[in-house]
Amino acid sequence: MRRTSLTALTLTTVLLAGCGGGGDPLDTGSEDTGGDSPAAGTATAPAPGDEGGEIVVGSANFPENELLAEIYAAALSDAGVDVSTTLNIGSRETYMAGLEDGSIDLIPEYTGGLATYLNPEITVTSSEDVLADAKEHLPDSLQLLDISQAEDKDALVVTSETAEELGLTSIADLEGKAGDLVLGGPPEFETRPNGVEGLKKVYGLEFKQFRSLAAGSNLTVQALKNGQVDAANIFTTDPAIEENDFVVLDDPESLFAAQNVVPLITKDAVNPTVEEALNAVSAALTTENLTQMMVQVVSEGQDPADVARQFVDDNL
Repeated sequence: MRRTSLTALTLTTVLLAGCGGGGDPLDTGSEDTGGDSPAAGTATAPAPGDEGGEIVVGSANFPENELLAEIYAAALSDAGVDVSTTLNIGSRETYMAGLEDGSIDLIPEYTGGLATYLNPEITVTSSEDVLADAKEHLPDSLQLLDISQAEDKDALVVTSETAEELGLTSIADLEGKAGDLVLGGPPEFETRPNGVEGLKKVYGLEFKQFRSLAAGSNLTVQALKNGQVDAANIFTTDPAIEENDFVVLDDPESLFAAQNVVPLITKDAVNPTVEEALNAVSAALTTENLTQMMVQVVSEGQDPADVARQFVDDNL
C-alpha cells in the first residue's frame, strides 16, 4: 500500500487544475478519441475499484478522519484492492471537489455534516433521517455505503470552571451571556449553517468574537484551557474533553444532527469486493472504539496507520 500526504497548497493546485476545461468532473485526463476505439495494443486504464484499478482514499484535515482513512485503506488492501492515500486534504468544501474531479475516490464522512453541506435547510436530526436526506441530495456520481454506529458530533464545549461560574449545562444556558464570550472553532464553523449562524438562528446567541482555530487540533484545546476562548467547537470523540474535565453543553434543540461515520465513494470505484470491505469496517466501528483509538493517536502520539492496522487485524 502506498501512502501519500499532500500539503493543502499542493492539493488546491491539483483541484483547480482538475476543475478546468469544463469536462466530466470524474474525467481522469484521458484523451478524447471522438468515439473511436482505442488503437490496437493500447491498454485502457481500469476504473477505480476494477481489478487492477487503484482507489485513492482521502482524508479531511484532522486526526480522526486521517485515522479512519487509514482504516479504510488497510481493509481494502487486505481485500486485495490496490489502494493509496491522500491525507490531510482540508475541509469538506475542498475534498468534495476532489471526489467530483477524480483526485480521490473515497473518504470517511459524517452524515450530519454532509447532509447539512448538501442541504442547508435540513431539519431532521435522527441517524436514519439524516442519512436519507444526505442520499437524496448527493451528487449522482457519489454513493454512501453502510453507516457505522460510531458517531462523532460537533459540540460546544467549555471548561468546568466556566460551566460552574455561569451555570451552564446546555447551549440554551448561554442566552444573555454569549455576548461577553469568545467562541473558538475551525474556520468553516463561522459560516456553516450548524455553526455561528445556527447558534444565532436556533438559540439566539451572538458571541463577542469568533476566533478561527484549526479543526481537531490541539490548538483549540490549548486556547480553551488558557482562556483565549471561552467556548469551543470540539468533536465529541476528542480525548481532550475527558482529560481536561471539559463540559460538553447539551444541545436541546438538536442544532448538531446525528454524525455517523460513513464511507463516501465515487460510484465508479464501487464493486462487490470494495463494498463488502468497507461495510465490514462500518459494522465494526463504534463510538467507544473510535474514542479509544483517538486516545492512542492524539494523547499517546501513535501513528494513525499503526492504530488503523491493529483495528483491522483485531476486528475484520
